[in-house]
Amino acid sequence: MDEKRSLYSLKAPGASGPSQYLPGRGSFPRVDDHLVVPEVTRDEIIDGRRMVAHPASPPHATRQCDLDYVVRAHVAPGYVSASDLLTRFGEKSDFASDNCIYTEAADPSTGARSLEEIAFEVVSTQSERKATKKAIEMQRRGVRRIFGVFIKRPRVCEWSAESQSWQPLEAGSAIEDRCLVAPLAVAALLDAAVADNSVAEALIAKGNPVLERREAAAEAKGEARGEARGEAKGKAEGILEILAARGLAVSPAQRQEILGCQDLDRLTNWLHRAVLASSADEITAE
Repeated sequence: MDEKRSLYSLKAPGASGPSQYLPGRGSFPRVDDHLVVPEVTRDEIIDGRRMVAHPASPPHATRQCDLDYVVRAHVAPGYVSASDLLTRFGEKSDFASDNCIYTEAADPSTGARSLEEIAFEVVSTQSERKATKKAIEMQRRGVRRIFGVFIKRPRVCEWSAESQSWQPLEAGSAIEDRCLVAPLAVAALLDAAVADNSVAEALIAKGNPVLERREAAAEAKGEARGEARGEAKGKAEGILEILAARGLAVSPAQRQEILGCQDLDRLTNWLHRAVLASSADEITAE
């Protein structure tokens, strides 16, 4: 993203509706009263300066794709995730985070969509300074939590309002929030394989009907197998009991063959033979 030194007009085209006043932070325009035109221009404005967004290189683009994939799966009911959502963060700021989560319900004070509660930025070397500027503007507007996924030295950080800096998160930790249906593993934002596992866990937590049907089918299949094994064991033990009652010797190899058989039809045949056989050799003879 290139930074241009020229300033944009800070009057929002087609601005409408009341501004929002937040105690301690002054008033803000509606989140949808834009300084730039969504989906027509690549321009963004951060603190009064125009930035031109360019298509991303592979490291940034692939990491953002993975980010969208993981976050979307973790969004709790009542919330929405979005990519590159243009938001009016201040009088002189109109830009998009790489990914965000906000509530489905409209802002009751303005009637516009709600402000983002969580925002994610994919941060390359060239965009670290810009990401910090954006974090400051988002925090000032009222975004609760802001995360940076750093590419050059892979790590995930959370923006600290107290220190006004990015604070690294432990690789083995997870992000917990009311916007998320399950904790989001930090490693899932950095590793595609972990991302797949994290998405699966989130879908299970959501009660995904496809996964629930597969789980139910697997349980039913397991129960059927268990019942079949139990029946086979019962018949095998019955064969050995009949032979013992008739005083017919059974070698260790024959005992192992009988107890190890899982074919119910074969065991039934052997059980019938055990009643009439004159020796154990006749039981398993084909």
